[in-house]
Order: sequence, then structure tokens, then C-alpha cells
Amino acid sequence: SPCVIRVIGVGGGGCNAVERMLEHRVPGVNYWCINTDAQALGRSRGMGIDTLNIGTLVTKGLGAGGDPDVGRQAAEESRDQIAAIVEGSDMVFV
Repeated sequence: SPCVIRVIGVGGGGCNAVERMLEHRVPGVNYWCINTDAQALGRSRGMGIDTLNIGTLVTKGLGAGGDPDVGRQAAEESRDQIAAIVEGSDMVFV
């Protein structure tokens, strides 16, 4: 079976990097954007990138405001969803 590769952009900068990577899309690679800001994920979703809005109870989808503690809480809240994304992967780039 083929190797399962996922590229995951986290936050605004990480999602911007993934969006740029789509210009040279590599066949067989699954691209994801993970963010606390639901509105920012709309652009990625519109480009055909899989998305995950994390920490919806903590941030209400409005983002972490650059606060790493809020980002950590959001990731912890969405731990199971994040684990499901990487499950079965042979290689993950974050």
C-alpha cells in the first residue's frame, strides 16, 4: 500500500504555508489546516484543504489572540480530533 503522508499547518502562519504548498501539490499528500479562528479556516476550506477548528469551547471560534496558553488549551480540548487526523499516517509534517 502507498505511504500515507499528511502536511498539517497550525495557526495562521502554518495555514498560509500549506496554502502556498498547494501551488506545487504533491500527489498522494493530504493537506490539513488547524486553527482556533473559524473565519480564517474558510479560505483554506475554499481552496480544497481539509480543516479543523480547534478549541471551540475555549475560543468560540474567534482565535487564540496570539496567546500560547489559549492555543494549548484549544489543542487539549480537541486532542481526540487531532489524533484522528494523524491516525494511520506513515509520515506527518507539522
